[in-house]
Order: sequence, then C-alpha cells, then structure tokens
Amino acid sequence: MTRHEVWAELARLKDSTPFYDAVIAEQDRKEPRRIRIGDKWLADFASCNYLGFDVDPEIMAAPAELIAEWGTHPSWSRLLGNPQPYIDIEEQLTELLQAPDTLVLPTITHIHMTVIPVLAGKGTVFCEAQAHRTIYDGSSVARGNGATLHRWRSTELGDLAVALRKAPHDKPRLVCMDGINSMSGNEPGLAAIADICRAEGALLYVDDAHGFGVIGERTQTETSPYGSLGNSIVRHLGESYEGLVLVGGFSKAYSSLLAFLALPTQMKEYLKFAAAPYLYSGPSPTASLATVLAGFAVNRERGDAIRGALWQKTARVIDHVRKLGLWTPNSSGFPIIELPAREGVGIEEIAEVLWERGIYVTLAAYPLVPRDQAGFRVQVTAVNTDSEIEELNAAIAEVAPLLRGVGGGGGGVGR
Repeated sequence: MTRHEVWAELARLKDSTPFYDAVIAEQDRKEPRRIRIGDKWLADFASCNYLGFDVDPEIMAAPAELIAEWGTHPSWSRLLGNPQPYIDIEEQLTELLQAPDTLVLPTITHIHMTVIPVLAGKGTVFCEAQAHRTIYDGSSVARGNGATLHRWRSTELGDLAVALRKAPHDKPRLVCMDGINSMSGNEPGLAAIADICRAEGALLYVDDAHGFGVIGERTQTETSPYGSLGNSIVRHLGESYEGLVLVGGFSKAYSSLLAFLALPTQMKEYLKFAAAPYLYSGPSPTASLATVLAGFAVNRERGDAIRGALWQKTARVIDHVRKLGLWTPNSSGFPIIELPAREGVGIEEIAEVLWERGIYVTLAAYPLVPRDQAGFRVQVTAVNTDSEIEELNAAIAEVAPLLRGVGGGGGGVGR
C-alpha cells in the first residue's frame, strides 16, 4: 500500500466513523466516564487513565499549592535547573520501583526518539515485531544514525539468541520490546528474554507504558492478580534490573504528563548530556509534577484497593466475552481487551452499532493495524460504573456475530 493510498484510507475512515479525531465536548462531572461528542453521550471505554487518578478529588486538588510556589511551568530545562519536585519524584519513584536510579523526562515518545539512538550507537538495535510504534520510530532514528536495525518476534527466542550472537560484540546490542502490549494486554515473556540478553551480553530496553501503575510485585496481601503497588512489570515478575532499562510513563495510570527511565546512575548521568530532552526539551508543567506526587500518596494509601476493583470490573467483561464464544488475545486479565473483527466484516459496521449503543472504544482499523487484526480495543478503568460495564457487555453481545469467534467464525449466544 503506497503512502498516498494509506492517507486516502485514513481520510475515508475519518469521514465514515465518528471514532477518529473526535472532539469531546464534555465530560460528566458525576460520572466522568460519560463523555459527549456532538449531541451524543457515550460510555467511555477508550480512556487509558486506568486507576481513575484523572478525576480523584485528592489528586485534582494538588496542583494549586505547587503552582502557587513554582508558577505554572518551571523556568528551566532540567540541565539548567531542577525544581525540588523533580528530585522528590525521582527519589520516591526509585524507591517504589526498587530500581538503581531513575530519570524523569516529559514523555515516553521523547525518550524513545532520543535515548534508543544513544544506547544503540553504531551497533545493532533489535526491535520486537509487536513493539509500540514509537519504539520502532526511535529504532529507525538509530538506524539513520548508523545502527543496524533487526526485527524479531517474542515467539521466536531462538532466533533472537542467534541474531545476538551474530551481531558485532564490540558495538552496542540493544534489545527493545514492550512490557504489557498495548493491544493484547499480555506480556511477551520478559523473563526468558531477559535471560537471553544477559547470557549474550546485550542491553534489554523495556517500555512498560501500560503496565506501570497497574501491575506490581506479588505479595500475600495483594488484592488481585495484578499484584501490589503497581511498581511495574519488572517487580511483578520478580525480575532484576541487571542489564535492563525500564521505560514508563505517568500519562496512563497516574494521569500526568511525565515519563521516566529506571537505570543505573552512571547511565543516568551520561544520558543527561547525550540525550536531547534533559537539556533541549521544555519541562513538564508544574501541575503534572503535583499530580504525580499526589498520585504516589494515593497509591500508597489506597492504590491496591483501586487495582482490586479494576480487576473485578475487567473480569466481568472478559468473562462475558468468553461466554459469547468470542476470541480475544487477552490472557492476562489486564484492562485492555482486544476484540478482532470476523474476516470480511468492515470496521464501519461494528463502529455504527457501538456508536448507536453509546459505547466509545478505540477502533483498530486497517491500515493502522494489519488487516487480520482489525477490530476494536476496550479499556476498562477503575471509575467506569457498574451500569457502564453492563452497557458495554450488552453492546458486545449485539456485535458478537461481527467479531471473531474462538473457532474463527462469528461469536454470539449459543455458539
């Protein structure tokens, strides 16, 4: 498909369905996952604010005091001057993650586009085939700077090991992958991949944008299989930070504009000068620094209770999907539920039913995804109400004949 054809198809999708580039005119104050687009009120299942921190009164009240102290926006790039809240965030984050050190920067996209090229140098960057688009973009920048780009699949670890052995050992070898996949909600076998990277002397770079804040270390007192504290996939799997750089963001579970790397202190000090954002990017707004700090407090006090409720709400949807005989790649119980369309079904047909039933989701249409992965993604949050879950389940039942069944056909009651 040529670039012109891609743009033409995207323009057609935008014209044929209200789910793309929508203007959200209003969010209900009492039920914040009710949104209005035009004259239509919908239950929002496209939000990535998994824990509901975006509408938590304690967190919403936090920015005023910090803004009174620091103004609306810090006056300096981080290399020139660090307001104390930055230091407080890194200290608390390092403790939460049980990491060697942390470095916070504005966004994960900033990090991928600048840090991946620095870490790859003139060596080889191994980009997992299902990794997020921004990881691939950062890997492509690395290739433009002289690195070799190699694609691999998490289902073919033997091939990764062979490729790592063949790559020059006198240059960097950087393996890049997602933690929790942004479409399936699954983790792609991080522990085994980490073992291979350590055995071959490669550096593993993990993007846990979706997992951080939701999944964490396993404990006897955990409220759900998500684990406790929401302190990332590394802690959830009992993994080590040896030979591993963790990337995460606060824009999803913590509903704040900020991102981070968990890394050795020596690498942190190097990246301050070698990667552009620490010097050349404007800092995150003071309000975001305040909501991150308030989010840490809420996470300590009641985060596990919130995650327990989120697990239960997500389970209601996944159980319903399975009873309908529908196929979803989600095997983790994570609050991302991908529902692919049945072969030959147009995404517009599914979108029309969901819109009429007042359900807002993330549409995954070709060419944004491969043809065989077209469908939609449901994202459950802690503040979706019971009635919204019921409405979602009813809408899924209605579109079930248009969705891929476990056996490859359409789903539906009685299948």
